[in-house]
Amino acid sequence: MPHRSPDLPAVLAWIEQHLDEPLNVEAIADRADLSPYHFSRLFSAAMGRGVMAHVRGRRLVRAAQRLTADPDLRLVDLALDCGFDSQEAFTRAFARVFGVAPGRFRRGFSVTPIEGQYPMTIPDDVAVAVTRLPDLVALETLTVAGPSARFDEATKAEIPQLWSKLMGALPFKGQAPSWTTYGVVWNVDRAEGSFDYMAGVGVNDDAALPLGFAAKRIEASTYAVFRIVLNGGAVHPQIKRAMATIWGELVPASGLTVADRPDFERYDSEFAPTKKGAVIDFYLPVEV
Repeated sequence: MPHRSPDLPAVLAWIEQHLDEPLNVEAIADRADLSPYHFSRLFSAAMGRGVMAHVRGRRLVRAAQRLTADPDLRLVDLALDCGFDSQEAFTRAFARVFGVAPGRFRRGFSVTPIEGQYPMTIPDDVAVAVTRLPDLVALETLTVAGPSARFDEATKAEIPQLWSKLMGALPFKGQAPSWTTYGVVWNVDRAEGSFDYMAGVGVNDDAALPLGFAAKRIEASTYAVFRIVLNGGAVHPQIKRAMATIWGELVPASGLTVADRPDFERYDSEFAPTKKGAVIDFYLPVEV
């Protein structure tokens, strides 16, 4: 089913008004009139964390505010109000976010810095040029090999380490001669915003993979291609902004149905991330 462009600020406001109620990705996506898969990718691109990670963070921020405002509030009641099964689970989650247990927090800590980590609104934008190329592209089955790992919103800043491992091992026997590289995403967990990511290069079936590398087969698919043109500045904020534009504006405007298959960034052999005008093509599988 084609998607319309969602009003994400309105959805964020709705989440804020319903934090005391049971929430899940499906219910929130339905509010946005989007599929859970599409909405999860849009939300993560725009907010920098998964849908339910945002919900938990906002609940913990509210809990911290209540702790400082009501000295008689029992922790077990607060835990249940925040959707936790026990006071112990609430205490562990609270300490991970605020660095101290709830009991100590209520004796003089401030909620303000953490409020900024879990904003109620969309973070400030970074200008970047991104457009959808006019034609769909059909690609044959492709095998990519490289280091891979599972990431979430808390760990995805470590993705560049995979690229360092990849580049340090090139070339190797069986590597495709073009030196084109790929950032492949699959197994996206809609609720947690977690996913598998590989920094890889095209390989032949008989490639001798370096230690720690794995092969990922990407079946033949049809793709919508979105071109990101970098401005010479920091790459990560530009890609983040580009993905928000792709998922929040260009995909809904396309009228296409996104397929639940691996998508990937494609970097040609001349790619230089700090060069103004450097191009990244994002391949998004679609149903035809």
